[in-house]
Amino acid sequence: MAAQHNYSADNKSNVLPLRPVIKDYAWGIRGLDSRVARFALESGIIDEVDPDTPYAELWLGTHPSGPTTIRDGTTLEHAVGGPLPFLFKVLSAGKALSIQAHPCKEGAKNLHKNNPTNYVDDNHKPELAVALTPFEAMCGFRRLEEIAILIKKHPEFAACISNEAKLGVFLCSMEEEDKKEALRSLFESFMSCPKETTSIQLKRLLKRLQKEQSCDHVHPHEEPPWERKCARAILRLSQQFPGDAGAMAPFMLNYLLIAPGESFYMAANEPHAYVAGEIIECMACSDNVVRAGLTPKFKDVDNLVSMLTYSMGGPTINAGTPAYGDDRIMRYTPPTGEFEVMIITCKPGEDITLPRLPVPAVFIVIEGSGNTDNDDGQRLVMRPGRSYLMPSGCPPLTLAVNQNKRGPLRIALAHENQHIDEPNLSSAADAGTKMWSGEFALPAEVRSPSNPGTPRSTKSTTQMAQMKLSETFNAEALKGSYNVPKL
Repeated sequence: MAAQHNYSADNKSNVLPLRPVIKDYAWGIRGLDSRVARFALESGIIDEVDPDTPYAELWLGTHPSGPTTIRDGTTLEHAVGGPLPFLFKVLSAGKALSIQAHPCKEGAKNLHKNNPTNYVDDNHKPELAVALTPFEAMCGFRRLEEIAILIKKHPEFAACISNEAKLGVFLCSMEEEDKKEALRSLFESFMSCPKETTSIQLKRLLKRLQKEQSCDHVHPHEEPPWERKCARAILRLSQQFPGDAGAMAPFMLNYLLIAPGESFYMAANEPHAYVAGEIIECMACSDNVVRAGLTPKFKDVDNLVSMLTYSMGGPTINAGTPAYGDDRIMRYTPPTGEFEVMIITCKPGEDITLPRLPVPAVFIVIEGSGNTDNDDGQRLVMRPGRSYLMPSGCPPLTLAVNQNKRGPLRIALAHENQHIDEPNLSSAADAGTKMWSGEFALPAEVRSPSNPGTPRSTKSTTQMAQMKLSETFNAEALKGSYNVPKL
């Protein structure tokens, strides 16, 4: 693989081949369809791929639950002289992961202290994802106005929420803290709904949605995209997790489709559930997960409800920012110091020199093939799945791709954040609800289809819906009594 080189951790200038750790969780993609399986085979950590095994994650890092080693068996932690502040992964999701969030530093310390069996370390776990394939995910809470519309449209969902929580949603003021409190009450009410109720209502919902998707399905132009997206997501999740009320999560969480090369960032205490596809994932060095649904694993609903920020709107979606004056090097920079990801692309007939970094970095080949060289004469063959350690300050590698190759060489590189003052990713909590207008957003002046020359309204659909719903409640209140309308 390389000429005249002894890959020893004692040589601090060598780029060292790594042996990552593989995880086979139930939600992984089975057999050779999984990028994790193919990468594990190429890296030599497995001898063959079992077609029935769900290959879920490939870990590159120093976390005790899956420490990476180099070729001579030395741990990555020993090679770099201490633990890395990040954990780098390839993730292959064949079905939905759990509805979950990761704790902040203070929360992680408390969880680890009180329940070390289920929370194995005391670190926080913000994370970013870069899509390798089209990737589906539920990320962050919908805006309260959107949830109000969905409550009114789907009586089965409404039946799983208390009257007080629904009233709080519909009568909530425009103050941000009031909205968060109303959202918290709604989420807590739904999560604490008796299983007997959610089972009955979920069956009714599925029966109705299946009917609407078949013989009674309306023409696509007559049905808003968010309605189709919600219905299809719920039907799909219910097939994967029969009887689990978490299948109704798309009513509360933003359902996103991320294109290859696009990325998003999830801060601590933000709800999410990855649904399908393959990504590069980087996070603070932690394996703490607080789960609440769509999983047979340990669920900790009380802690999840209490820890969330209840920020509304989705994370920013970013396709990267050119770095080091070269648009072939795209950086994905979160607002946290532990990690940053670079995607480097080298096309056939080209070469590119990686930047010299003052911190240790790890990288993995995610596409194509090529070779490398540096001042020490390290000639490495690049193939998808091979991963390496670049010690801090080591001679920079130059990647090259033969002009006769049909496609580019692409690698993903992770290291401690070197652009902390220039983040290009943020979560809903960082961005605020005004940064992402939501799935229901329309232009300020929506043209009437019956009279294209005139605006239908200067208010958004969600504003009008909230006004109408609020008027219903206010009218009842003026009569001296209140009854929750039939939803």
